[in-house]
Amino acid sequence: MAARALFVLPALGLLAFGVLSPRGSEQSQAEPAVPAVSPLQPPADSFDVLIVGGSVIDGTGSAPRMLDVGLRGDRIVALAANLPRNRARTVIEARGRVVSPGFIDLHAHLEPLLQLPLMESALRQGVTLAVGGPDGSSPLPLAPYLDSVTTTKPGINVAYLVGHNEIRRQVLGMAARAPNAAELARMKGLVAQAMGQGAFGLSTGLLYLPGTYSNVDEVVALAQTASDSSGIYTSHLRKEGIGLLDGVGEAMEIGRRAKIPVVLTHHKAVGQQMWGKSVVTLAMVDSARKAGIDVMIDQYPYTATHTGISVLVPSWAMAGGDAEFRKRLAVPALKDSILRGIVDNILNDRGGGDLARVQFSRVPWDRSLEGKTLKDWATREKLASTPENGAQLVLQAMLKGGGNAIYHVLDEQDVRRIMTHPQTMIASDGRLSRPGDGHPHPRAYGTFPRVLGVYVREQKLMSLETAIHKMTQMPAQRLALSDRGVLRVGAMADVVVFDAATVKDQSTFTEPHQYPVGIETVIVNGTVAVRDGKATGVRAGRVVRHRAKANN
Repeated sequence: MAARALFVLPALGLLAFGVLSPRGSEQSQAEPAVPAVSPLQPPADSFDVLIVGGSVIDGTGSAPRMLDVGLRGDRIVALAANLPRNRARTVIEARGRVVSPGFIDLHAHLEPLLQLPLMESALRQGVTLAVGGPDGSSPLPLAPYLDSVTTTKPGINVAYLVGHNEIRRQVLGMAARAPNAAELARMKGLVAQAMGQGAFGLSTGLLYLPGTYSNVDEVVALAQTASDSSGIYTSHLRKEGIGLLDGVGEAMEIGRRAKIPVVLTHHKAVGQQMWGKSVVTLAMVDSARKAGIDVMIDQYPYTATHTGISVLVPSWAMAGGDAEFRKRLAVPALKDSILRGIVDNILNDRGGGDLARVQFSRVPWDRSLEGKTLKDWATREKLASTPENGAQLVLQAMLKGGGNAIYHVLDEQDVRRIMTHPQTMIASDGRLSRPGDGHPHPRAYGTFPRVLGVYVREQKLMSLETAIHKMTQMPAQRLALSDRGVLRVGAMADVVVFDAATVKDQSTFTEPHQYPVGIETVIVNGTVAVRDGKATGVRAGRVVRHRAKANN
């Protein structure tokens, strides 16, 4: 039976516990104020929402308990058996269902938020808080953007990192050189400003432009600035294929020198030559932690990556921007070198050694290619499916404006091994999506239900309690949000009710625009945002701002 509202009584007064910034956005706190009530003691007054009869998995990794959950305003106010239904405005029947904290997506591409404010592709997965600004890309300056999101009223809670690539682009453009002292000071100032405006830390995309032109000293200096405000450092590694081990080592070195908590974001081993190397990278994580480096991991549960087609082009070729790239292509010797670099990436990195492994997701200049592969394009052009011909087509794509693609270049055993590591959290790396728009990676619709359905229920790779812990309290703790990611009295009322027997992703690489099944109720800040598996249309999310606090 689907979880549903049973009855509504006359409106009751709402009790607000939230701490709001002057902009009306929630501030993170190390020690939030909580009511002086024991964790299982029901209060004497009424509830706005009462979830009854469910199996509560509270996010801590503890075993399930049969408890009712009472909500008032935006807080959980009771967790106990047999709470009185007649004191609730709305009762949600959860018998035979799991009740858990809302899922926290530590790595989300929220760029279309202002156009898709309901954020349904995330919401219907059970996500109640998503962190934007990953991979070195973020709004800058941050404060005006966060104010615009607050005005828009997002469907779920959102938080942001500040992106290194945006900072570098603002100060150095696309220059392939290190900053001088004055430029580095400006960059540090931008990090400090963003941290003061609510950023939770610094993200880098050292594989991408222009971050790839930075050296470790530059990144350490900026990470130290984020650390000074108790921020975190998330790293899209400089290399995830050949060079992966060096990329992991660099991230750990940055964490050690900057004294900052690290997340190896969307951790993976790209390309057949690197399959199995997660054994080594996970051992590196364990060794680093023993040495005092606070390093963790996030991961999406798929064997394909997603990024721009430019990832196949050597970074040196694009230094200085599009105009310089075109100039280099006009020089035969340089063009030959660029093509050789693309061939190498097709063979040994994101290309996976086969044009059929590169699947277009968004091609603004030719929508008919969306969902098709680089091999399909070669066939259409009556070309043999060789790396050399693929390289020529990649150049064509770049000259027409680029595009995005899904790269089927990961090994399932690495995915499983990384997922079960005790320091791994679940995160989508998904872009907000809506049906009919492009051909997105299925992670945009299915990440969290996929873990619950495929890896927990079907493969029994981990317990349900462990999986939920990786989706809730672990990322909340990484963000120093002690009032989210758990079900306890005084915590924020972000709650998911799902059917553990049916929950599963439905989005696929061939038919991506499909919402999951089994996620029956999602409550955001005490408001029912998904009922009977459908979005209610109510946008109850907030901007969650980090409160910069100097480390002493």
